[in-house]
Amino acid sequence: MNHTRTITQFIVDEFLPDVGSDELAPDYDLLATGVIDSLGLLKVIAWIEDRFGIDGDEIDLVPENFRSVDGIRAVIERAGVPQTAGRP
Repeated sequence: MNHTRTITQFIVDEFLPDVGSDELAPDYDLLATGVIDSLGLLKVIAWIEDRFGIDGDEIDLVPENFRSVDGIRAVIERAGVPQTAGRP
């Protein structure tokens, strides 16, 4: 599973249970629309650390990095995680 699909599935499972993963556009603004709030952001960061083995100190914790699925994917890719990496 590629990062975009993995992230999308996580966001849908955790924050949008009534939305299908195919309905969430990768550029949908998760912060401006209130899908992810400050506590949700902590949940996303903890998930990234656990799922992809990225140390939290390696993540630039600015809101723009978590504004969309594409933004979260970019954080993971900047950390050097290959598309096929991560826990199932």
